[in-house]
Amino acid sequence: MSNAKAPQTAAVTPPRVRTPCIGVCSTGIGDSVCRGCKRFSHEVIHWNGYSEAQKQIVDKRLADFLSTCMRNRFVVTDDGLLEWQLQVQQVRFNPEHDAYVRLFTLLKAGASQIKDPEKYGFSVHIAWRGYDLLALREQVDREFWELSEAHFERYLATPDLFAE
Repeated sequence: MSNAKAPQTAAVTPPRVRTPCIGVCSTGIGDSVCRGCKRFSHEVIHWNGYSEAQKQIVDKRLADFLSTCMRNRFVVTDDGLLEWQLQVQQVRFNPEHDAYVRLFTLLKAGASQIKDPEKYGFSVHIAWRGYDLLALREQVDREFWELSEAHFERYLATPDLFAE
């Protein structure tokens, strides 16, 4: 019989979720979904009281929605080049998010300065090539909000029981 102990594995703590707030909150004027960060009004209000696990759930939903919207207009052709450009441009990004969310982060930081998307590791879907990147970024942001709003209405909004 051996007295050897099983090797212990260190618990990996995921990075803390940063607030998605961008300082453009519309929940204070009655929106159910913030037009800035796309969180639901109750998530904005209670964010500081959420556990890391709760924050991760919100963060994942937002990242998934944004990624879906980005894929409608863009193709990431070289994730390594995209990440390198983010670092060179000193744009802070979440490495836990997929390449499409990182691309949106790059476009938020400087869509008007990008002349050749291939040098940044992405291309624009052919149907959208007539638009400048700033306009496409704004379209994605609007679609992201609409998707968040539709999700809220479908799954969280209280039905008006007295509506005729």
